[in-house]
Amino acid sequence: MTDGRHRVALVTSSFHPHVGGVEEHVRQVALALRAQGHDVVVWTVDRGEHLGVQTVDGVLVRYLPTPLPSATPTGVARFARVAPAAWHAWREALRADRPQVLHVHCFGPNGVYAAALARTTRIPLVVTSHGETTADDHDAYGRSWLLRTTLTRAVRRAVCTTAPSQAVLADLRERFGLEGGSVVPNAVSDAASLGSDSPMAVVEATADTSPVIVAVGRLERNKGFDLLVQALPSIRAQVPAARLRLGGAGSQEAALAAQAEGLGLASVVTLLGQLTPSQVAAELAAADVVVVPSRQEAFGIVLLEAWRAGTALVAPNHGGPAEVVRDGTDGLLVDPTDGPALATAIVRVLNDPGYAERLAAAGRARLADYTWPAVARAYAQVYAATGTSAP
Repeated sequence: MTDGRHRVALVTSSFHPHVGGVEEHVRQVALALRAQGHDVVVWTVDRGEHLGVQTVDGVLVRYLPTPLPSATPTGVARFARVAPAAWHAWREALRADRPQVLHVHCFGPNGVYAAALARTTRIPLVVTSHGETTADDHDAYGRSWLLRTTLTRAVRRAVCTTAPSQAVLADLRERFGLEGGSVVPNAVSDAASLGSDSPMAVVEATADTSPVIVAVGRLERNKGFDLLVQALPSIRAQVPAARLRLGGAGSQEAALAAQAEGLGLASVVTLLGQLTPSQVAAELAAADVVVVPSRQEAFGIVLLEAWRAGTALVAPNHGGPAEVVRDGTDGLLVDPTDGPALATAIVRVLNDPGYAERLAAAGRARLADYTWPAVARAYAQVYAATGTSAP
């Protein structure tokens, strides 16, 4: 075992210019690992944009092809044509970067190729699940034998498998044969590092003094924004001026707009679209309550972002949030599929500013436990268990 420097390829399902939880996690981990003296590259999926090789925040990023076979004869034939070139690209990345550890984040096609590379070269493999096996609206693992089988084999041969919560590890143990596994939580950047790329976001969010409910994330069914819209009439029956702001993009955007229209709430539900990190911070800081209404949630970086913003939090009473939030102390936990209960929790915060402030203050005090340097140190301990180190 060694605790020296490591050359690590962070092999992620998605990265800049795309935004989301795994993208932010890998980006910040790359920076923190570099600051701690490790050599880091990022390998990510080429989505057909042909971004090639770029430098993001001083970190080398390779966008690699990851075709997978489909069940149709045409799909199999196409895969046979493109797979050799894709595999060559991965081998060339290995030759150029010489990583000592392949660390897969959010196992998808990226994981299939990284696991094959690790198997054929005996390079140590680390797998970090971000809840992709439970939080995918499209049930990729239910539909794809290849993904199920490859993930099962990968977690069995990996040096270590990590996840942001015990809930994610439990699913990996139950359905994919994981033995062991460890929790490495998410983290959040400090407010000073966000910059001010959209000062107007603060102006817009604070121009109206009506009570504001904010939720941000991918606009997908699993994130439960429809549950929050559905609860809004009950909330407004007790807090008539309350309005809702939803930040993010996704396949449910039109459906949410139609739902608000059908409930007669189009004038008080604002769909903000995709937000930058500083815009998210501005929205959360200007809110009276931040709500995470997810049907399933592996961890929820929004929890930490709400605490950083100094805003009271309402979160799910299951999954990762239930392991992080202390109900009644630094947030309220509720089943978001229980509309009356969700409305009651939100109204309680809106109607009691003193209580909301106590929740927010307790949450802010928790932030010291969730920093990117701490996450990077946890991963570095995993790399040390591989017995490799950079010269």
